[in-house]
Amino acid sequence: MKPHNEDMSLAMKPRLPKILATAACAAITVLLATLAAAQTRELGARGVLLDRVAAVVNEGVVLKSELDDQINVVTQRIEQQNKEVPPLSVLRQQILDRLVLQEIQWQRANRVGIKVSDEMVNDALQETATRNKLTLSQLPEVLESQGLNYASYRESLRKEIALSILRQRDVVSHIVVTPREIEQYLAKESKRGENIEYNVSHILLSLPLGATPDQIEKVTARAKEIHDRAAAGEDFSQLAIAYSNSQTALDGGQLGWKKSAQLPSFLADVVTGMQPGGVSEPLRTPSGFHIVKLNDRRGAADQVMVNQVHVRHILIKPNEIQDDQTVRQKLMDLRAKILAGDDFAAIAAATSEDPGSASDGGDLGWNGPGAFVPDFDRVVNSLQENEISEPFHTQYGWHIVQLLGKRVHDSTKEQQQQLAFEALRDSKVEEETEIWLRRLRDEAYVELKM
Repeated sequence: MKPHNEDMSLAMKPRLPKILATAACAAITVLLATLAAAQTRELGARGVLLDRVAAVVNEGVVLKSELDDQINVVTQRIEQQNKEVPPLSVLRQQILDRLVLQEIQWQRANRVGIKVSDEMVNDALQETATRNKLTLSQLPEVLESQGLNYASYRESLRKEIALSILRQRDVVSHIVVTPREIEQYLAKESKRGENIEYNVSHILLSLPLGATPDQIEKVTARAKEIHDRAAAGEDFSQLAIAYSNSQTALDGGQLGWKKSAQLPSFLADVVTGMQPGGVSEPLRTPSGFHIVKLNDRRGAADQVMVNQVHVRHILIKPNEIQDDQTVRQKLMDLRAKILAGDDFAAIAAATSEDPGSASDGGDLGWNGPGAFVPDFDRVVNSLQENEISEPFHTQYGWHIVQLLGKRVHDSTKEQQQQLAFEALRDSKVEEETEIWLRRLRDEAYVELKM
């Protein structure tokens, strides 16, 4: 398996990290609901802003209108799920804590210079439109019909993407998964003889960094109390909303469907031995006390068969000296030489400007669906075996490509290795994220006004 930080060939499609893609998708869903409930902040006759400060956060603030908007959104969501809405005081505190953490993260994103391009926002909007069976051009009108200002929606989405990038930068990128861990994970899965996924909910009672014995004692007692109530049959999601300090609290503590290795190891060790409906004893970790409920479990298929192509290419990029037409003609001449008997690999090694494949004679190896950018993929799919394409253009420059072969490949092993890497990384993300957020919160100046 190739190292995960290996440079990607310039014919290959760049991929957004899964943890980031997932987070961005979730942010879009929350954002739609939030903006739908947003209220216009009005100015009084004398220019007085009709709003209040709910919390001072370093050099910024959280406004009462933001807090009220979020309370309305979360209340509606809970009611739509036919669940009992917690007391307003409990809901207000949970949501205010979340807004404070978001403001702290936003300030940090600005300090470290995270910028979200219009292209990234457009891609997220396109994903939203596609998911709702709309075109991008139809989206503004649909948003307006739901009471959403398109310009405000774009900027709020830009902020959510920036926070996802920040978490990728500060947390996910620092998580290390070793080849040995992957081997051990696969061996463990093999011994089980099955591929199980678990639907899990979770409550976190966090501890501050450097917690005093008195603080630890109080949180320990609270954890035992919550466990006893959950074990006695009290609604776990209601307890999560009321007491959990996790970022999933307002979702009832839901972590969704995960394989055991995607869960933090301390949870996986417990969950794999639980029956659906069971509630664990409180588990102590550096971030605090955890209580987990196993909602359900299911199996999943193992074998993965994919259609693959083996190709090689030559890439030349236009520049100040060579325009598109010049580069295209140069590739046509190279193609003619190869058809006349010159060696493709030797020419690619000497002329190709793709640093990921030139040294291998332009060879991109065997690849499955989605490995290449769409323009490159379309040309490859139009070729017969051993055929060399005419010069064509992609976002990386001009190419000629040769199709060396096609096959149906059992990629189960490669897929398992990649899934093992992602699962092991994801198992570390949640705990590391909670610790990171607690650290940011402890280092920030926060003054609650409500």
